[in-house]
Amino acid sequence: MPATIDAIANALGPLARRFDIDVLDRCDSTNAVLLARAEAGAASGTVVIANEQTAGRGRRGRSWFASPGDSLTFSLFWRFAPGTAPAGLSLAVGLAVAEALADFPGRTQGAGAEDATLKWPNDILRGGRKLGGILIELLPGAPHAAVIGIGLNLRPAAVMPDELRAASAALDLPDADPNALYASLLIRLLERLEQFAGTGFAPMRDAWIGRHAFQDAPVVLSADFGAPRQGICRGVDTDGALLLESEGRIERVLSGEVSLRPA
Repeated sequence: MPATIDAIANALGPLARRFDIDVLDRCDSTNAVLLARAEAGAASGTVVIANEQTAGRGRRGRSWFASPGDSLTFSLFWRFAPGTAPAGLSLAVGLAVAEALADFPGRTQGAGAEDATLKWPNDILRGGRKLGGILIELLPGAPHAAVIGIGLNLRPAAVMPDELRAASAALDLPDADPNALYASLLIRLLERLEQFAGTGFAPMRDAWIGRHAFQDAPVVLSADFGAPRQGICRGVDTDGALLLESEGRIERVLSGEVSLRPA
């Protein structure tokens, strides 16, 4: 079932007025489309949904594999007050996505989206495998304005390298209405983004840690340059920085250009 503007608006109810939704049959990347619209003056709350995305992008330049009907792929543009620091924004978004999946009525019909967990800084996991990802891109010259890209696997993609397939998970909600799921996601995103605008990530920290996949677990942290580091993951601080305990010291890891995995 493809997404439609009218069906999503109906599912949103009165909150539909908070969003300007466009559904595209096909595009290269919803983030790329929305970045261009944002630079041209699009309003905060603009949403671009793609029923098929041909060149989806993930963090660190990776591709997002999605066949038609296999994924939910969309981007949301949000303007915060000038001076708002974006620290922890990807974590706030991840929390909103996990909460929306846990609340979604379809999960009570024999499938389990309620077990979604979070991996720093921008992954949604299920059963330890990647269910979805978040890509946040700030508007050039306006660090308080963000394009928030989200991709979620509804079912395993028809075309995917074997090594990625082994590390991927899907929602497994065969009868779920994608329009209702988009609405659930937007409702939770609205709630958490408004909270972030007022108080930042700090009040959400405990809720995020409650869904953290690697809390107090041994992990390996690696980057494109430099030797891998091992330690115990102690969650995140109030700014969304990763806390890595090693040799009796706790290090704050700020850069998202690293890879975190179980030791």
